[in-house]
Amino acid sequence: MEREKLHRLLRLGIEKGASDIHFQVGCLPLYRFHGDLVELRYKVLTPTDTEEIVKILLEDEPEVQDLNFNELDVAFELPDEGRFRVNISRQRRNFNIVLRVIPLQIKTFQDLNLPSVLKEIAQLRRGYVLVTGATGMGKSTTLATMINEINQVRKAKIVTVEDPIEFVFSHAKSIITQREIGTDTSSFPDALRAALRQDPDVIMVGEMRDLETVDTSLKAAETGHLVFSTIHTGDVASTISRLVSFFPAEEQLQVRARLAENLNAIISLRLLVNKKKNGRVPAVEVMRSTRTIQECIKDPEKTHEITEYLGRSRGEGMQNFDQHLVDLLRANKISVETALNAASNPADFQTKLDLEGSLVDNDDTEVKPEEPFEVEPDDRF
Repeated sequence: MEREKLHRLLRLGIEKGASDIHFQVGCLPLYRFHGDLVELRYKVLTPTDTEEIVKILLEDEPEVQDLNFNELDVAFELPDEGRFRVNISRQRRNFNIVLRVIPLQIKTFQDLNLPSVLKEIAQLRRGYVLVTGATGMGKSTTLATMINEINQVRKAKIVTVEDPIEFVFSHAKSIITQREIGTDTSSFPDALRAALRQDPDVIMVGEMRDLETVDTSLKAAETGHLVFSTIHTGDVASTISRLVSFFPAEEQLQVRARLAENLNAIISLRLLVNKKKNGRVPAVEVMRSTRTIQECIKDPEKTHEITEYLGRSRGEGMQNFDQHLVDLLRANKISVETALNAASNPADFQTKLDLEGSLVDNDDTEVKPEEPFEVEPDDRF
């Protein structure tokens, strides 16, 4: 595949609003829109096609000397148009490529339909803040918006450590240093230890992957820094359990005490298809630190009570998923069916809807199944 043809395929994804682009041998190019994969009427890709795509994507990666690898994460950019987080893997000896589309413009909280309390959380001066959710739920986008909020309103030194770098920040009021694993540093723990000697106010770690990264980032929060990161967990309560599980059993009570003292907020995300089925909106669970939350974190017997407590603490800027789902229903942004499928406890949620009589799903929009789409005649390949 020629470079210009690949660039057109990537440009098409940006223009049409795809979240991901897939290139796999034996398949048409695939674009993910609002959670669903849609084929492009182009041509079925061959092993030669995907190998050529890989070579083009790695042209600006001098540290990759050859194609003798099984998995690789890199970033790729179409100048002034868009960036991509690229995962290259092998599938039956052939290359399989998935590109996550990263807009050049960092969106605002309002653009993303995120609760205003996230703006307050971004103004914290110290502690540990986690953004959680499954793959593709908007963690990186939300985290970028929070970091950019700091950048716009506060004179601070921000150090980010990512694998690879996704959103590229422009200096506003803050000074931002962005470091990439494999290119600028060897690992998250090494970069975190180095960051503590770089006079940072804010540290952003791309992902909590292992014990050493969790422990080092927690130590950074304990020494008075504001630390942001992401982790693949479904809600607030499971995030606490997941963080603790990184550590040996004999250390877990001490780790719970450390988390209780330093974990200032958890933001959990679930992206849902909107009522018109032409986009997605986030359902958001928010935890902020209070004395009761700290006790629930310290005591493993009480951790499961956090979800219920969030529901009683909206005045303190907290909410659980099911509460936010009701808000989205009232605002006519999602359907009842979507809300029920996303609810943490569907049976209890249905009971609540029955009591709320006014929340009626009157969406009569006919939705046609997705079919392969074609580009405009002047964009044919």
